[in-house]
Amino acid sequence: MSWFEISYAPIKRIEHPWRLSFILLLLMAMVGAIAARIVYLHIFHHEFLASQGDARALRHIAIPAHRGVITDRNGEPLAVSTPVLTLWANPKQLLEDKPRWAELAKALDVPVAELSKRIENNAAREFMYLERGLTPENGQRVLEHKIKGVYGKEEFRRFYPAGEVAAHLVGFTNIDDRGQEGIELAFDEWLTGVPGTRQVIKDRRGDLIRDVQVLENAKPGKELALSIDLRLQYLAHRELRNALLEFEAKAGSLVMVDVRTGEILAMVNHPTYNPNNRRQLNPQAMRNRAMVDVFEPGSTVKPFSIAAALGTGRWTPESKVDTGNGQFKIGRYTIKDVSRGGNLNLTEVLMKSSNVAVSKIALDIGAQPVYAVMQGVGFGADTGLSFPGERAGQLPMHRKWGQAETATLAYGYGLSVTAVQLAHAYAVLANQGRNMPLSLLHQNRSTDGGEQVIDPKISSDVMTMLQAVVEEAGGGGARAQVPGYHVGGKSGTAKKLATGGGYTQSSYRSLFAGVGPVDNPRVAAVVVIDEPSKGGYYGGLVAAPVFGRVMAGALRMLNVRPDNVPEAAPTVAVGSTAGGRG
Repeated sequence: MSWFEISYAPIKRIEHPWRLSFILLLLMAMVGAIAARIVYLHIFHHEFLASQGDARALRHIAIPAHRGVITDRNGEPLAVSTPVLTLWANPKQLLEDKPRWAELAKALDVPVAELSKRIENNAAREFMYLERGLTPENGQRVLEHKIKGVYGKEEFRRFYPAGEVAAHLVGFTNIDDRGQEGIELAFDEWLTGVPGTRQVIKDRRGDLIRDVQVLENAKPGKELALSIDLRLQYLAHRELRNALLEFEAKAGSLVMVDVRTGEILAMVNHPTYNPNNRRQLNPQAMRNRAMVDVFEPGSTVKPFSIAAALGTGRWTPESKVDTGNGQFKIGRYTIKDVSRGGNLNLTEVLMKSSNVAVSKIALDIGAQPVYAVMQGVGFGADTGLSFPGERAGQLPMHRKWGQAETATLAYGYGLSVTAVQLAHAYAVLANQGRNMPLSLLHQNRSTDGGEQVIDPKISSDVMTMLQAVVEEAGGGGARAQVPGYHVGGKSGTAKKLATGGGYTQSSYRSLFAGVGPVDNPRVAAVVVIDEPSKGGYYGGLVAAPVFGRVMAGALRMLNVRPDNVPEAAPTVAVGSTAGGRG
C-alpha cells in the first residue's frame, strides 16, 4: 500500500461517543466544584483559611509574672524579684551548625567538650537549657552571636536584700521560682503571680517574625508585710553571733515578741546561711531552730509555777518555803539547789532559782494548777503560725501525777518547748495574763482582747518578782539589766538529753527569758545558746548579757520612754540672791 493510500484511508467512527462526553462532563464538574469551594472559602467562609494559616504561624508565648514582694513591718524589702534571661536551645537545629559550637561554648564560658556532649545527648529533642538566671546584659551578649537554635526566655529570680540575717524566716525559692522554705513556702500561693499571654508570629523554624499583641497581661503576686522589724533583726543577729563566738557555742536562737499585739518582731538563728548563694549550703544551717528545735526550758518556767501557786489562793508573795539544806528527796530521786537558800518567800524563790522550793510548792498545790497555767500560755500547743516544720513541743498529761513528775514539771523538766513558745509565754505573762495569738504578719490589730489565762493581779505580782531577779543583789539576772529601764526576766540552765537516754554530763543549754519595761511591757525576748564550751554555761552568765544588749537597743529603736532614770537634783544659778540687790 502506497503512502497516499495510507494517508487518505477513511477514519473509523468512535464506537462509544457517550464515554468521552461523560469524562468531559466529569472533569468540568470537578473544576466547577473546586472553583465553587475556592469562592466559598474566600468570600463566605474565609475564617477557616485564616485559622489554618494562624495555626501554622501564630504562637502564644507566656509572659512571666514576678512573685510578690516580701517586706518587714516598715516596708523594708526582704525578698524581691529581679528580671533574668534564661538561654535555651533546639539541639536539632544546633546539629545543623556544628562549626559554631566552639563560639557558643566560649560565649557561655563552658568547655567545648562539655557543651558538645550535652547537645549530642539531647539530639533527639527540641529543647534543652543552656544557662538559667543570667542577667539580661550577659544573656543578651550570648544572643548577639545569632547562633542558629539558641533562644532567650524572660524569667524572674528571687533576691534577698537582708541575706543571712532573715534567711531562716523568709526562706527561699527554687530555680523555677517556687517557694521551698520559710515564708516563701508557707505563702507560696499568695506570692505566686499569674503569667500573661502574648501572641506572636513565627516561621516554620520557630524564629520570631512579629510581635502581634498582648492577649492577657501578667498579674504579679501579692505583697506580704511581715511583723518583724529589720532593725531589730540586725541587732539580734549581731548580738547572738557575738555571744556564740565569745562562748564558742554550737548554735543559738533569739526571738522577740510585741507584748501588746503578739507580733514577732525578730527571729534569728545561728548558724545561718546566705539565700542568695546556696552552692555550698550546709543543710544543718537551714534549720529555723527557734521554731523546730524543742528543749526542756529549765528554770525559765518557774515564774509560771509561782503564778499557779498564787492562783490557788494557798500562797501569797510573802509566803515562805523552807529549803533546808538545799536537798529534797522524792522516792529514789534527790532534788538539789545550786546554793542553800534557807527560808525563802516567793520572790526569793525566783531570785535563788530554788528547785527545792518550787518542788515543795508544786507538791502542795498539785500538778493540775501548774499544768493549767502552762497550757494556758501555749506550751504543748501549736502556735498557729503555720510555719513549715514548726513543732508544738510537749506538755505531758498524766492520768495520775506522781510526786516526781509534779516536781520536775514545776522546775522545767519533763516538758519541751520551742524558743517561740517560750517568748510567747512571757508575752502572755507581761500582757496582764492575756494570751494574744502570735503573728508573723504585720497587723494593725487592737492591743485589747486575747484570752485571759492568768489573773491580772497575779501577772503583775510575778512581773515584780522578775524585776527583783534582775535588779536586786543575788538575783542571778544582773547581767540582763538595761540602763534607763526596769526589766524583768529569768535565767535557765538545762542539761541536754543524751542520745541513748538520760542526760549528758557536760552539754548544756543556756537560757534567758524576760520582758521590758516592767511597768508598761512592750517587748518579750528569749535567748537560747546551745552548748557553750568556753567561759561558763549558766544562763545568767551566757544568755542574760545578750538579752540585756538586745532589749536596750530594741526599746530605744521603738522609742519607748525610759522609766528608770534618776531624778536630777535641782540646780541654783550661780550668783543669784533671794531678795535682789541691796
